[in-house]
Amino acid sequence: MTMKIKDTSDQDISIAPQKNKSKRLLFISVTITVIILLLWQVAPAASRWSQAQKSVSLERVRIATITRGDFTRDISVLGRVVAAVKPTVYSPADGTISLEVEAGHEVKKGQILAKLESPELTNQFFQQQAILERLKSSLARQKIQTKKQQLIDQKAVDLANVKLTTAKREKRRSDLGYEKNVINQIDFEKAQDDLENASLLYKHAVQDAELNSESLNFESKSISLDLQQQALYVTELQRQVDGLTITSPVNGIVGNLSTDNKTFLTKNQPILMVVDLSNFEVEIDIPESYADDLAIGMAVDVSFEQQRFSARLVTISPEILNNQVTGRVRFTKETPGKLRQNQRLSTQIILEHKSDVLQVKRGQFLDSSGGKFAYKIENGIAQKTPISIGARSLSHIELLSGLKENDQIIISNTDLFNSAQQVLLN
Repeated sequence: MTMKIKDTSDQDISIAPQKNKSKRLLFISVTITVIILLLWQVAPAASRWSQAQKSVSLERVRIATITRGDFTRDISVLGRVVAAVKPTVYSPADGTISLEVEAGHEVKKGQILAKLESPELTNQFFQQQAILERLKSSLARQKIQTKKQQLIDQKAVDLANVKLTTAKREKRRSDLGYEKNVINQIDFEKAQDDLENASLLYKHAVQDAELNSESLNFESKSISLDLQQQALYVTELQRQVDGLTITSPVNGIVGNLSTDNKTFLTKNQPILMVVDLSNFEVEIDIPESYADDLAIGMAVDVSFEQQRFSARLVTISPEILNNQVTGRVRFTKETPGKLRQNQRLSTQIILEHKSDVLQVKRGQFLDSSGGKFAYKIENGIAQKTPISIGARSLSHIELLSGLKENDQIIISNTDLFNSAQQVLLN
Protein backbone atom coordinates (compact mmCIF):
# COMPACT_ATOMS: atom_id res chain seq x y z
CA MET A 1 0.00 0.00 0.00
CA THR A 2 1.36 3.22 -1.04
CA MET A 3 0.98 6.52 0.88
CA LYS A 4 0.42 9.96 -0.74
CA ILE A 5 2.19 12.82 0.91
CA LYS A 6 0.59 16.40 0.47
CA ASP A 7 2.72 19.34 -0.59
CA THR A 8 2.95 22.68 1.23
CA SER A 9 0.76 24.65 -1.20
CA ASP A 10 -2.08 25.04 1.32
CA GLN A 11 0.21 26.65 3.83
CA ASP A 12 1.53 29.27 1.45
CA ILE A 13 0.07 32.92 1.49
CA SER A 14 0.13 35.07 -1.62
CA ILE A 15 1.69 38.45 -0.80
CA ALA A 16 0.92 41.38 -3.19
CA PRO A 17 3.79 43.33 -4.36
CA GLN A 18 4.58 46.58 -2.43
CA LYS A 19 3.71 48.75 -5.47
CA ASN A 20 -0.01 47.76 -5.61
CA LYS A 21 -0.41 48.58 -1.91
CA SER A 22 0.81 52.16 -2.44
CA LYS A 23 -1.71 52.77 -5.23
CA ARG A 24 -4.59 51.70 -3.00
CA LEU A 25 -3.53 54.06 -0.24
CA LEU A 26 -3.32 56.95 -2.71
CA PHE A 27 -6.80 56.21 -4.06
CA ILE A 28 -8.26 56.13 -0.56
CA SER A 29 -6.60 59.46 0.31
CA VAL A 30 -7.91 61.18 -2.82
CA THR A 31 -11.38 59.88 -2.22
CA ILE A 32 -11.40 61.18 1.35
CA THR A 33 -10.13 64.58 0.18
CA VAL A 34 -12.85 64.89 -2.47
CA ILE A 35 -15.49 63.96 0.08
CA ILE A 36 -14.17 66.62 2.48
CA LEU A 37 -14.21 69.25 -0.28
CA LEU A 38 -17.76 68.33 -1.26
CA LEU A 39 -18.84 68.53 2.34
CA TRP A 40 -17.14 71.94 2.62
CA GLN A 41 -19.06 73.20 -0.42
CA VAL A 42 -22.38 71.64 0.48
CA ALA A 43 -22.27 72.59 4.16
CA PRO A 44 -23.28 76.31 3.67
CA ALA A 45 -26.07 75.34 1.29
CA ALA A 46 -27.21 72.74 3.74
CA SER A 47 -27.06 75.33 6.48
CA ARG A 48 -29.13 77.78 4.42
CA TRP A 49 -31.52 75.00 3.54
CA SER A 50 -32.01 74.26 7.17
CA GLN A 51 -32.66 77.94 7.96
CA ALA A 52 -35.04 78.68 5.06
CA GLN A 53 -38.74 78.15 5.60
CA LYS A 54 -39.54 77.86 1.90
CA SER A 55 -37.71 77.18 -1.33
CA VAL A 56 -38.51 78.93 -4.63
CA SER A 57 -36.92 78.71 -8.05
CA LEU A 58 -34.90 81.77 -9.00
CA GLU A 59 -36.57 81.79 -12.42
CA ARG A 60 -39.95 82.58 -10.82
CA VAL A 61 -38.90 85.91 -9.31
CA ARG A 62 -37.69 89.27 -10.58
CA ILE A 63 -34.80 90.98 -8.86
CA ALA A 64 -33.90 94.69 -8.86
CA THR A 65 -31.00 96.66 -7.37
CA ILE A 66 -31.46 99.69 -5.12
CA THR A 67 -30.08 102.81 -6.78
CA ARG A 68 -29.74 106.50 -5.94
CA GLY A 69 -30.47 109.37 -8.31
CA ASP A 70 -33.12 111.76 -9.59
CA PHE A 71 -36.70 110.74 -8.90
CA THR A 72 -39.71 111.92 -10.86
CA ARG A 73 -43.20 111.21 -9.58
CA ASP A 74 -45.67 111.14 -12.42
CA ILE A 75 -48.88 109.61 -13.66
CA SER A 76 -49.76 108.39 -17.12
CA VAL A 77 -53.26 108.76 -18.50
CA LEU A 78 -54.86 108.52 -21.90
CA GLY A 79 -55.98 111.84 -23.38
CA ARG A 80 -58.39 112.84 -26.12
CA VAL A 81 -57.56 115.56 -28.65
CA VAL A 82 -60.10 118.38 -28.65
CA ALA A 83 -60.19 121.73 -30.42
CA ALA A 84 -59.10 124.53 -28.13
CA VAL A 85 -61.23 127.02 -30.06
CA LYS A 86 -64.70 125.95 -31.21
CA PRO A 87 -66.99 129.00 -31.01
CA THR A 88 -70.74 128.61 -31.36
CA VAL A 89 -72.55 131.15 -33.54
CA TYR A 90 -75.83 132.50 -32.11
CA SER A 91 -78.74 134.35 -33.65
CA PRO A 92 -78.27 138.14 -33.09
CA ALA A 93 -82.00 138.90 -33.34
CA ASP A 94 -85.40 137.41 -34.09
CA GLY A 95 -85.73 136.42 -37.73
CA THR A 96 -85.59 133.78 -40.44
CA ILE A 97 -82.23 132.13 -41.04
CA SER A 98 -80.77 131.33 -44.47
CA LEU A 99 -77.77 129.01 -44.22
CA GLU A 100 -74.92 129.48 -46.69
CA VAL A 101 -72.87 126.42 -45.61
CA GLU A 102 -73.40 122.86 -44.45
CA ALA A 103 -71.82 120.71 -41.75
CA GLY A 104 -68.29 119.66 -42.64
CA HIS A 105 -67.56 122.59 -44.96
CA GLU A 106 -64.18 124.21 -44.58
CA VAL A 107 -64.49 127.96 -43.98
CA LYS A 108 -62.16 130.93 -43.64
CA LYS A 109 -62.33 133.70 -41.09
CA GLY A 110 -64.83 136.32 -42.24
CA GLN A 111 -66.59 133.99 -44.69
CA ILE A 112 -70.40 134.31 -44.71
CA LEU A 113 -72.03 131.39 -42.89
CA ALA A 114 -75.67 132.50 -42.86
CA LYS A 115 -77.97 135.49 -43.28
CA LEU A 116 -80.80 136.45 -40.93
CA GLU A 117 -83.85 138.34 -42.15
CA SER A 118 -85.20 140.58 -39.37
CA PRO A 119 -87.73 143.17 -40.70
CA GLU A 120 -88.36 144.52 -37.22
CA LEU A 121 -84.71 145.32 -36.59
CA THR A 122 -84.22 146.76 -40.07
CA ASN A 123 -87.28 149.01 -39.72
CA GLN A 124 -86.13 150.21 -36.31
CA PHE A 125 -82.75 151.07 -37.78
CA PHE A 126 -84.30 153.17 -40.56
CA GLN A 127 -86.55 155.00 -38.07
CA GLN A 128 -83.70 155.89 -35.77
CA GLN A 129 -81.59 156.93 -38.72
CA ALA A 130 -84.34 159.36 -39.75
CA ILE A 131 -84.43 160.80 -36.22
CA LEU A 132 -80.67 161.26 -36.44
CA GLU A 133 -81.03 163.24 -39.66
CA ARG A 134 -83.74 165.41 -38.08
CA LEU A 135 -81.46 166.21 -35.15
CA LYS A 136 -78.69 167.14 -37.54
CA SER A 137 -81.08 169.56 -39.24
CA SER A 138 -82.16 170.99 -35.88
CA LEU A 139 -78.56 171.57 -34.91
CA ALA A 140 -77.84 173.32 -38.22
CA ARG A 141 -80.96 175.51 -37.77
CA GLN A 142 -79.90 176.35 -34.25
CA LYS A 143 -76.49 177.42 -35.46
CA ILE A 144 -78.10 179.72 -38.01
CA GLN A 145 -80.42 181.14 -35.36
CA THR A 146 -77.46 181.72 -33.10
CA LYS A 147 -75.63 183.66 -35.77
CA LYS A 148 -78.75 185.69 -36.53
CA GLN A 149 -79.33 186.57 -32.90
CA GLN A 150 -75.69 187.44 -32.45
CA LEU A 151 -76.00 189.92 -35.32
CA ILE A 152 -79.14 191.50 -33.77
CA ASP A 153 -77.43 191.77 -30.41
CA GLN A 154 -74.30 193.18 -31.96
CA LYS A 155 -76.44 195.80 -33.77
CA ALA A 156 -78.12 196.81 -30.50
CA VAL A 157 -74.74 197.12 -28.77
CA ASP A 158 -73.33 199.19 -31.60
CA LEU A 159 -76.35 201.57 -31.60
CA ALA A 160 -76.14 201.93 -27.84
CA ASN A 161 -72.44 202.65 -28.17
CA VAL A 162 -73.16 205.38 -30.73
CA LYS A 163 -75.73 206.97 -28.45
CA LEU A 164 -73.28 206.76 -25.56
CA THR A 165 -70.61 208.46 -27.64
CA THR A 166 -73.06 211.23 -28.63
CA ALA A 167 -74.15 211.73 -25.03
CA LYS A 168 -70.53 212.01 -23.89
CA ARG A 169 -69.86 214.64 -26.53
CA GLU A 170 -72.96 216.63 -25.56
CA LYS A 171 -71.90 216.34 -21.95
CA ARG A 172 -68.51 217.85 -22.72
CA ARG A 173 -70.18 220.67 -24.66
CA SER A 174 -72.59 221.41 -21.84
CA ASP A 175 -69.75 221.38 -19.33
CA LEU A 176 -67.84 223.92 -21.38
CA GLY A 177 -70.93 226.14 -21.93
CA TYR A 178 -71.89 226.01 -18.29
CA GLU A 179 -68.42 227.13 -17.29
CA LYS A 180 -68.73 230.08 -19.61
CA ASN A 181 -72.35 230.69 -18.55
CA VAL A 182 -73.55 230.09 -22.11
CA ILE A 183 -76.22 227.54 -21.08
CA ASN A 184 -78.47 227.54 -18.12
CA GLN A 185 -78.61 225.05 -15.25
CA ILE A 186 -81.46 223.02 -16.74
CA ASP A 187 -79.68 222.32 -20.03
CA PHE A 188 -76.57 221.37 -18.13
CA GLU A 189 -78.45 218.83 -16.00
CA LYS A 190 -80.27 217.48 -19.07
CA ALA A 191 -76.94 216.73 -20.73
CA GLN A 192 -75.92 214.79 -17.63
CA ASP A 193 -79.16 212.78 -17.69
CA ASP A 194 -78.73 211.97 -21.36
CA LEU A 195 -75.20 210.65 -20.72
CA GLU A 196 -76.36 208.49 -17.85
CA ASN A 197 -79.27 207.16 -19.92
CA ALA A 198 -76.95 206.35 -22.84
CA SER A 199 -74.56 204.55 -20.48
CA LEU A 200 -77.37 202.40 -19.09
CA LEU A 201 -78.62 201.55 -22.56
CA TYR A 202 -75.14 200.47 -23.67
CA LYS A 203 -74.61 198.42 -20.52
CA HIS A 204 -77.95 196.62 -20.92
CA ALA A 205 -77.33 196.04 -24.61
CA VAL A 206 -74.00 194.32 -23.80
CA GLN A 207 -75.56 192.20 -21.05
CA ASP A 208 -78.47 191.18 -23.26
CA ALA A 209 -76.04 190.16 -26.00
CA GLU A 210 -74.01 188.03 -23.56
CA LEU A 211 -77.12 186.41 -22.11
CA ASN A 212 -78.55 185.64 -25.55
CA SER A 213 -75.19 184.16 -26.56
CA GLU A 214 -75.14 181.85 -23.50
CA SER A 215 -78.74 180.79 -24.11
CA LEU A 216 -78.12 180.03 -27.77
CA ASN A 217 -74.92 178.13 -26.97
CA PHE A 218 -76.80 176.08 -24.36
CA GLU A 219 -79.51 175.22 -26.88
CA SER A 220 -76.87 174.23 -29.44
CA LYS A 221 -75.03 172.08 -26.90
CA SER A 222 -78.26 170.37 -25.85
CA ILE A 223 -79.11 169.54 -29.43
CA SER A 224 -75.51 168.33 -29.97
CA LEU A 225 -75.79 165.95 -27.01
CA ASP A 226 -79.10 164.60 -28.35
CA LEU A 227 -77.46 164.20 -31.71
CA GLN A 228 -74.48 162.36 -30.17
CA GLN A 229 -76.77 160.02 -28.24
CA GLN A 230 -78.83 159.29 -31.32
CA ALA A 231 -75.68 158.70 -33.37
CA LEU A 232 -74.51 156.09 -30.83
CA TYR A 233 -77.91 154.44 -30.95
CA VAL A 234 -77.89 154.36 -34.73
CA THR A 235 -74.32 152.97 -34.69
CA GLU A 236 -75.43 150.16 -32.42
CA LEU A 237 -78.41 149.41 -34.64
CA GLN A 238 -76.08 149.49 -37.64
CA ARG A 239 -73.87 146.91 -35.90
CA GLN A 240 -76.89 144.71 -35.23
CA VAL A 241 -78.08 145.02 -38.82
CA ASP A 242 -74.60 144.17 -40.09
CA GLY A 243 -74.61 141.23 -37.66
CA LEU A 244 -77.57 139.77 -39.52
CA THR A 245 -74.93 138.65 -42.03
CA ILE A 246 -73.22 135.97 -39.91
CA THR A 247 -69.55 135.32 -40.68
CA SER A 248 -67.02 132.77 -39.44
CA PRO A 249 -64.99 133.96 -36.43
CA VAL A 250 -62.06 131.60 -37.17
CA ASN A 251 -60.56 129.40 -39.85
CA GLY A 252 -61.88 125.88 -39.46
CA ILE A 253 -64.63 123.44 -40.29
CA VAL A 254 -68.35 123.83 -39.76
CA GLY A 255 -69.49 121.50 -37.00
CA ASN A 256 -72.98 120.29 -36.27
CA LEU A 257 -75.83 122.58 -37.33
CA SER A 258 -78.18 123.51 -34.50
CA THR A 259 -81.03 124.60 -36.78
CA ASP A 260 -82.52 123.96 -40.20
CA ASN A 261 -82.49 126.29 -43.17
CA LYS A 262 -85.33 128.89 -43.43
CA THR A 263 -86.24 128.44 -39.76
CA PHE A 264 -87.47 131.30 -37.59
CA LEU A 265 -85.06 131.83 -34.73
CA THR A 266 -85.31 133.82 -31.54
CA LYS A 267 -82.53 136.03 -30.28
CA ASN A 268 -79.47 134.19 -28.85
CA GLN A 269 -80.59 130.84 -30.26
CA PRO A 270 -77.58 128.68 -31.41
CA ILE A 271 -77.11 128.28 -35.14
CA LEU A 272 -73.91 126.26 -35.69
CA MET A 273 -70.39 125.61 -34.38
CA VAL A 274 -67.09 126.32 -36.12
CA VAL A 275 -64.17 124.08 -35.08
CA ASP A 276 -60.68 125.58 -35.32
CA LEU A 277 -58.42 122.71 -36.36
CA SER A 278 -55.21 124.75 -36.04
CA ASN A 279 -55.25 124.93 -32.25
CA PHE A 280 -55.64 121.68 -30.30
CA GLU A 281 -55.67 120.72 -26.63
CA VAL A 282 -55.72 117.33 -24.92
CA GLU A 283 -58.56 116.48 -22.56
CA ILE A 284 -57.55 113.97 -19.88
CA ASP A 285 -59.40 112.02 -17.19
CA ILE A 286 -57.29 111.68 -14.04
CA PRO A 287 -58.06 109.17 -11.25
CA GLU A 288 -59.63 110.67 -8.16
CA SER A 289 -56.74 109.54 -5.96
CA TYR A 290 -54.43 112.04 -7.70
CA ALA A 291 -56.85 114.98 -7.52
CA ASP A 292 -55.17 116.57 -4.49
CA ASP A 293 -51.74 116.40 -6.15
CA LEU A 294 -52.80 118.30 -9.27
CA ALA A 295 -52.12 122.00 -9.84
CA ILE A 296 -52.57 124.27 -12.82
CA GLY A 297 -49.28 124.81 -14.63
CA MET A 298 -47.82 121.35 -14.03
CA ALA A 299 -45.54 120.04 -16.77
CA VAL A 300 -46.98 117.34 -19.04
CA ASP A 301 -45.30 115.16 -21.69
CA VAL A 302 -47.53 114.16 -24.60
CA SER A 303 -46.50 111.19 -26.75
CA PHE A 304 -47.36 111.28 -30.46
CA GLU A 305 -45.81 109.05 -33.12
CA GLN A 306 -42.98 107.98 -30.77
CA GLN A 307 -42.10 111.61 -30.03
CA ARG A 308 -42.58 113.63 -26.85
CA PHE A 309 -44.05 117.13 -26.89
CA SER A 310 -43.94 119.57 -23.97
CA ALA A 311 -47.25 120.79 -22.58
CA ARG A 312 -48.77 122.05 -19.34
CA LEU A 313 -51.96 121.54 -17.38
CA VAL A 314 -54.20 124.58 -17.94
CA THR A 315 -57.56 123.60 -16.42
CA ILE A 316 -58.78 121.22 -13.72
CA SER A 317 -62.44 120.38 -13.23
CA PRO A 318 -63.74 121.37 -9.78
CA GLU A 319 -65.98 118.31 -9.59
CA ILE A 320 -65.41 114.55 -9.66
CA LEU A 321 -67.39 112.43 -12.11
CA ASN A 322 -67.16 108.64 -12.26
CA ASN A 323 -64.20 108.70 -9.81
CA GLN A 324 -62.23 110.89 -12.21
CA VAL A 325 -61.20 114.53 -12.56
CA THR A 326 -61.21 116.13 -16.00
CA GLY A 327 -58.35 118.39 -17.07
CA ARG A 328 -57.09 120.19 -20.15
CA VAL A 329 -53.50 120.08 -21.44
CA ARG A 330 -52.13 122.75 -23.78
CA PHE A 331 -48.95 122.46 -25.86
CA THR A 332 -46.31 125.02 -24.83
CA LYS A 333 -43.70 124.97 -27.58
CA GLU A 334 -44.51 122.84 -30.59
CA THR A 335 -47.86 121.40 -31.57
CA PRO A 336 -47.79 117.99 -33.28
CA GLY A 337 -48.88 118.00 -36.87
CA LYS A 338 -51.69 115.92 -38.36
CA LEU A 339 -53.72 115.82 -35.16
CA ARG A 340 -57.40 114.94 -35.45
CA GLN A 341 -60.41 115.62 -33.30
CA ASN A 342 -60.97 112.90 -30.64
CA GLN A 343 -57.61 111.25 -31.40
CA ARG A 344 -56.17 109.31 -28.42
CA LEU A 345 -52.77 110.33 -27.06
CA SER A 346 -50.70 109.12 -24.12
CA THR A 347 -49.89 111.84 -21.58
CA GLN A 348 -47.52 111.88 -18.61
CA ILE A 349 -48.11 114.43 -15.85
CA ILE A 350 -45.02 115.38 -13.82
CA LEU A 351 -46.26 115.66 -10.21
CA GLU A 352 -42.93 116.01 -8.40
CA HIS A 353 -39.17 115.93 -9.05
CA LYS A 354 -36.50 115.11 -6.43
CA SER A 355 -32.73 114.75 -6.55
CA ASP A 356 -30.47 112.19 -4.82
CA VAL A 357 -33.27 109.81 -3.88
CA LEU A 358 -32.91 106.14 -2.89
CA GLN A 359 -35.20 104.23 -5.24
CA VAL A 360 -36.04 100.92 -6.84
CA LYS A 361 -38.04 99.76 -9.81
CA ARG A 362 -41.73 99.44 -9.21
CA GLY A 363 -43.14 95.91 -9.02
CA GLN A 364 -45.96 93.70 -7.78
CA PHE A 365 -44.28 93.19 -4.41
CA LEU A 366 -46.04 96.40 -3.30
CA ASP A 367 -49.41 94.73 -3.68
CA SER A 368 -48.17 91.65 -1.85
CA SER A 369 -46.64 93.49 1.11
CA GLY A 370 -48.65 96.69 1.12
CA GLY A 371 -45.35 98.56 0.97
CA LYS A 372 -44.40 97.46 4.53
CA PHE A 373 -41.66 94.93 3.77
CA ALA A 374 -39.52 93.53 0.96
CA TYR A 375 -37.44 90.39 0.46
CA LYS A 376 -33.75 91.33 0.49
CA ILE A 377 -31.39 88.83 -1.18
CA GLU A 378 -28.21 87.76 0.60
CA ASN A 379 -26.23 84.61 -0.30
CA GLY A 380 -29.13 83.05 -2.14
CA ILE A 381 -31.54 83.65 0.74
CA ALA A 382 -34.46 86.10 0.43
CA GLN A 383 -34.74 87.73 3.86
CA LYS A 384 -37.99 89.47 4.83
CA THR A 385 -36.98 93.08 5.64
CA PRO A 386 -39.24 95.90 6.94
CA ILE A 387 -39.15 98.99 4.70
CA SER A 388 -40.71 102.42 4.52
CA ILE A 389 -41.62 103.86 1.12
CA GLY A 390 -42.30 107.42 -0.02
CA ALA A 391 -43.48 108.74 -3.34
CA ARG A 392 -44.40 106.44 -6.19
CA SER A 393 -43.95 106.99 -9.90
CA LEU A 394 -44.91 104.89 -12.86
CA SER A 395 -41.53 103.13 -12.94
CA HIS A 396 -39.87 103.63 -9.55
CA ILE A 397 -40.58 103.85 -5.82
CA GLU A 398 -38.86 106.10 -3.30
CA LEU A 399 -37.34 104.19 -0.36
CA LEU A 400 -37.16 106.01 2.96
CA SER A 401 -35.71 103.33 5.26
CA GLY A 402 -34.92 99.62 5.58
CA LEU A 403 -32.60 99.28 2.58
CA LYS A 404 -29.44 100.88 1.27
CA GLU A 405 -27.86 101.49 -2.09
CA ASN A 406 -26.81 98.41 -4.14
CA ASP A 407 -29.03 96.07 -2.10
CA GLN A 408 -31.03 93.61 -4.15
CA ILE A 409 -34.70 92.84 -3.52
CA ILE A 410 -37.42 90.79 -5.16
CA ILE A 411 -39.87 93.10 -6.98
CA SER A 412 -42.16 90.44 -8.43
CA ASN A 413 -45.23 89.05 -6.69
CA THR A 414 -44.26 87.52 -3.35
CA ASP A 415 -47.60 85.95 -2.43
CA LEU A 416 -46.09 82.52 -3.12
CA PHE A 417 -43.67 83.07 -0.17
CA ASN A 418 -46.64 82.96 2.27
CA SER A 419 -44.96 85.73 4.33
CA ALA A 420 -42.04 83.40 5.20
CA GLN A 421 -39.18 85.07 7.07
CA GLN A 422 -36.54 83.43 4.85
CA VAL A 423 -36.88 81.90 1.41
CA LEU A 424 -34.22 79.82 -0.33
CA LEU A 425 -33.72 80.75 -3.99
CA ASN A 426 -32.71 77.68 -5.99
